[in-house]
Amino acid sequence: MKSFNVTLKKVVDNSYNIDIGYNPGDQLVKDLKNGLCKGYKKVAVISDSTVASLYAESIVERLEQSGFSPKLFVFPEGEKSKVRKTKEMLEDAMLEAGFRRDCCVVAVGGGVVTDLAGFLAGTFGRGVPFVNYATTLLAAADASVGGKTAVDTPVATNLIGIFNQPKKVYIDLAAWKTLPKRQISSGLAETIKHAMMADIEFFEYLEQNVQRVFEFDEQVCEHIAEKNCEIKYSVVMKDELESSLREILNLGHTVGRAIETVSDYRLLHGEAVAIGLLAECELSCSLGFMTSDEVARVKALLNNAQLSTDIPDYIDRNALVDKLYTDKKVRDGCLRFVLQDGIGRVKQFENSWALKVPRESIEKIILNMK
Repeated sequence: MKSFNVTLKKVVDNSYNIDIGYNPGDQLVKDLKNGLCKGYKKVAVISDSTVASLYAESIVERLEQSGFSPKLFVFPEGEKSKVRKTKEMLEDAMLEAGFRRDCCVVAVGGGVVTDLAGFLAGTFGRGVPFVNYATTLLAAADASVGGKTAVDTPVATNLIGIFNQPKKVYIDLAAWKTLPKRQISSGLAETIKHAMMADIEFFEYLEQNVQRVFEFDEQVCEHIAEKNCEIKYSVVMKDELESSLREILNLGHTVGRAIETVSDYRLLHGEAVAIGLLAECELSCSLGFMTSDEVARVKALLNNAQLSTDIPDYIDRNALVDKLYTDKKVRDGCLRFVLQDGIGRVKQFENSWALKVPRESIEKIILNMK
């Protein structure tokens, strides 16, 4: 037998900038004109049915005025659209419009848009460059930054996707003023998660200032946007592909994603994560990693962010426990949880940031929650 070695060693630099500001659309167009996605004149602007008329159409107009050949592709808003069928529909529309590998993608919207468009960009023509223009607090805190892109399946959320880093991210703080309070609260769940896992001072800041986010206090909004990026990227830069440390970003998500799916997406992502955060705090407390007073502080902050920590009555709790086993952290059929070590830290275990937990332990927590 003969053997031939295929040597493909290479160094990849996936670094990029995040611009946080008010109405950064002009800066996006300027950056593209100055070579952000060098050599690409065709631009597929992807947005949803809510955001398209608010922001995406204006960006398309500015791109046209700057000599680009943009086209807007729109899909129905909402988590139920973040599926393979929508991705296929967008891809077919782009192909029919003459887009090939000679294009770049601009995602304009919240987390559903950036997740879906980032995944599409990573596979269209075997990969084209993309940028994210985040219009929600949730996207600013989580979905638009970090390079995780995916779609949902009937089994669970985000099970099919790729790691694909954008060329740049723009966070439009002015867009937050157009959001319903429910969407602001949803984004605050991911913000509170970051503070819980990594920064007690930020947690205390949120305790004092969370109400000012709903008032769109510019100083507070800018600070939490910066802290979200700072905390998330202190993790992502050390473990881009989630081989170890990045797993801590799933704090609250084992229960949260299960609730999101079992609720048939009646709950927003952040609303489900808020319940998951409290459930996993209760689990941490039962294992001696948190005090009851610390759990109470977390619950109070979530509630002050207008997030319910109660499991809705329409959710079958036994079905919820079964759904936990679809979580990506499950290994060899065993549930694994990222857990708090007080407030501002996560617990590290031997060679892992997640602990195997018997079904009966989390089942007891979930059955006893309100």
